[in-house]
Amino acid sequence: MKIHAFGKENEKTIVLIHPALVMWDYFEYVIPLLQEKYHLIIPALPGYDEQTPGDFTSVEEIAGELADWLLTHGITEISCIYGCSMGGSVIARFLAERRIHVQSAVMDGGITPYQLPWILTRLIAVRDFLMVCLGKCGGVRLLKKTFTSDKYSDEDLQYLAKVLKFISVKTIWRTFESCNNYSMPKKVRTDCRHIEYWYAKSEAKDRKWDIAYIRKQFPNTVFRVFEETGHGGLALLKPQLLASEIERILED
Repeated sequence: MKIHAFGKENEKTIVLIHPALVMWDYFEYVIPLLQEKYHLIIPALPGYDEQTPGDFTSVEEIAGELADWLLTHGITEISCIYGCSMGGSVIARFLAERRIHVQSAVMDGGITPYQLPWILTRLIAVRDFLMVCLGKCGGVRLLKKTFTSDKYSDEDLQYLAKVLKFISVKTIWRTFESCNNYSMPKKVRTDCRHIEYWYAKSEAKDRKWDIAYIRKQFPNTVFRVFEETGHGGLALLKPQLLASEIERILED
């Protein structure tokens, strides 16, 4: 797993973990807003790195590999870790492992393990897998029907189509299977002093189970609802808002 770093000379460290179906440069609009003040660490997750061929592994392996990399580079504490969707899944597991001290964490629309019978979780994974494979075959034309033009530019849709084209079918399957079913302790213990769970108002229904899980496993979590953006839309559509919210947390 390749790690991209910016602002290495800065004291406070921020880790940014991208969602599925995009690459690490999902944060390209956010990086310039934070790198002058903070040390940014951005993993290129397996299966979503165009420069490094391979397939997605699992939420557990990625969380472990990230902790290994940080420890190898002498980083035992990070000021804030932010992850969107799949990235939020990695954070939940990362916090549960407690190998790195995390001062603040943000799970933006983070996916939590389904609390359902095994067969139902696999049926849901199959449904999501088939929907993404359809998008992989349909390209930009299908994406334009899925994402309205007043939300995403043609350039953004071209980017999404590019990622769908190069990721493997195995990566698509493993992503949904793992994010829906990654292992967690029955009771999570974390020393993270401040945790926030963000979600868009438009996705409140879709995140209902995730919110309930976070309330149970991370009971001191602060929940924040964002208007006029969809699932995973902050980094692409409102990067200044995302950056300012991270700075707010760091300054509290």
